Amino acid sequence: MTVLEDAREIQPDLVRLRRELHADPEVGLLVPRTRERVLSALDGLDLEVTLGRALTSVTAVVRTRRPDAVAPVLLRADLDALPLTEDTGLDYASRTPGAAHACGHDLHAAMLIGAARLLAARRHRLPGDVILMFQPGEEGHDGARLMLREGLLDAAGDRPAAAYALHAASSAPLGRFGARSGPALAASGTVEVVLRGSGGHGAWPHAARDPIPALGATIGALQTMVTRRFDALEPVLVSVGQVRAGTAPNIIPETAQLAATLRAFSDTAHRRLVAEIERVVHGVAAAHGVQAEITHSQGYPVTVNDPAAAGFVADVCADLFGAERYAAAERPALVSDDIGRVLAEVPGVMVSLGTCPPGLDPRDAAPNHSPRAVFDDSVIADGAALLTELALRTPPKTTEGRPLI
Repeated sequence: MTVLEDAREIQPDLVRLRRELHADPEVGLLVPRTRERVLSALDGLDLEVTLGRALTSVTAVVRTRRPDAVAPVLLRADLDALPLTEDTGLDYASRTPGAAHACGHDLHAAMLIGAARLLAARRHRLPGDVILMFQPGEEGHDGARLMLREGLLDAAGDRPAAAYALHAASSAPLGRFGARSGPALAASGTVEVVLRGSGGHGAWPHAARDPIPALGATIGALQTMVTRRFDALEPVLVSVGQVRAGTAPNIIPETAQLAATLRAFSDTAHRRLVAEIERVVHGVAAAHGVQAEITHSQGYPVTVNDPAAAGFVADVCADLFGAERYAAAERPALVSDDIGRVLAEVPGVMVSLGTCPPGLDPRDAAPNHSPRAVFDDSVIADGAALLTELALRTPPKTTEGRPLI
């Protein structure tokens, strides 16, 4: 049977595993129950398995049997869930309040498990070894950085010459694959601001230095700053996601706080964005007679897809599923992912896969990170087949002239 036929043969097992993971989500770098399910699913496949020390990661190597083996290929799936409460009504919905697989990582894990089974059965055909990267801590915990530090790229002996990852999209057409050549996902960061005034009675605001009006003005000024200090054609974004102030309606608090996520597509733009935020925050604070304390945390780097590798993925998708199942992304996305750390070391591609349920217009579907996001798992076998074929086939040279494998 072909890879795709074999993948669809094991689809029921992969869907069952995905739904077990979905019902029992874990957040962060330590996902021990998830790791046990991954290890159980890999048991008996004759893989070289290494467990993470700083996080509950799994690195498994599929060894080829060819004497003329070339450099390895790396395939990645993330494992962790999001810190939110699911609101989908699914019969396999999260049983853990405050944790939910609302970004499709449960599908990613099942796809890579499927690829592991398909590759293990075809190891004699592999041009080189395959490194399977099961990574927790993608959602803001930088698990990829820790796995790289613990020797991920040396797991097979030789460093990989290509890396691929699949990401489910709940508001994209079901079964539609896509990738973008060049910058694909944004660099990210976080800014936290504390505005410090002096508290008092709500009836006598003139006797206090109220940080709350300063907080409101700061939020508005940050939005205006982006539109007035950056070219409209340069993708830069500031989104305030947390605001904290006060304990009672009639008490003026000492402090007011906000936290915002930052996105940009170059290190230069990201550094300038941080500098502009500091200028605006300190200026607004001074106008309101309060002090500002600013903390900036660097997040993930830009995810850059190698152009030649992206063309290779498009060709493989068309060959496996038909040209209509692939659409090159016209624009980069302002979301971020720590796969960018891997692709900074190894040329490769982050591929998206639409999982919008049948009968629902993708424009109306709840997006990733929504408590109501639903990912149709009928495409898990297709994802596993694509990952398998990317490892089985010899791609062209990268744009930089380095061989992928």
